[in-house]
Amino acid sequence: MIYNDILKKIKNGKKLFALLVDPDNHSEKSLLKVVNNANDSHVDLILIGGSLLNNHIDHSATLIKNNTKIPLLLFPGSPLQITPNADGILLLSLISGRNPDLLIGNHVIASAYIKRSGLEVLPTGYVLVEGGKSTSVEYMSNTRPIPAEKTDIAIATAMAGEMLGLKLIYLEAGSGAKNHITFDLISGVKKNINIPLIVGGGIKTENDIEQTVKAGADIVVIGTAIEQNPKILKKLVQITHSL
Repeated sequence: MIYNDILKKIKNGKKLFALLVDPDNHSEKSLLKVVNNANDSHVDLILIGGSLLNNHIDHSATLIKNNTKIPLLLFPGSPLQITPNADGILLLSLISGRNPDLLIGNHVIASAYIKRSGLEVLPTGYVLVEGGKSTSVEYMSNTRPIPAEKTDIAIATAMAGEMLGLKLIYLEAGSGAKNHITFDLISGVKKNINIPLIVGGGIKTENDIEQTVKAGADIVVIGTAIEQNPKILKKLVQITHSL
């Protein structure tokens, strides 16, 4: 079980690196390069998803699965981005927003299909935090992010998510965010929850990832920075695993 493995690694003091892959940004050839790079860099998890996903999710997931043993988790932007050709799904509930479709509506629509798929379901509280510019996830979700300086709201939101029974909290600044989530906010959330904390968005440099992990992130997610410079992946994974 992927979730149990995550818990075991975190309990043993390990930090995890997740590579976010948006198939819309890749041809089949470049997607294979990404997977090979992930294998060579010892990435812990691969997340697949995006705001639109014009590329066929089934084909992209199958290509990844056939070329790696790294657990592949769906990171769906809509019910249309679900395929049984993965290992599991981050079942995202956008608890920072007030859009009922993204709190529960889409989950109801997709529930029977997900149950039949055999995917491992990881219920995840998705918390969108302002990252310095409007992002695709903000536009597509039709929700406002929590202001970056409102640490108290982020903490209360994450605590509520855990109380509702969610198994992970995901702090997200958005793909291609100008700024990463502040380290004070990450630290505040981590100190007030007892479930794994995922942090993504706006993480670009070695220092960004080091400080994000030290602040309390159990799993760091990076996508855009690796797309722009694939060569940095191995170093960023090494930094994550060394902390």
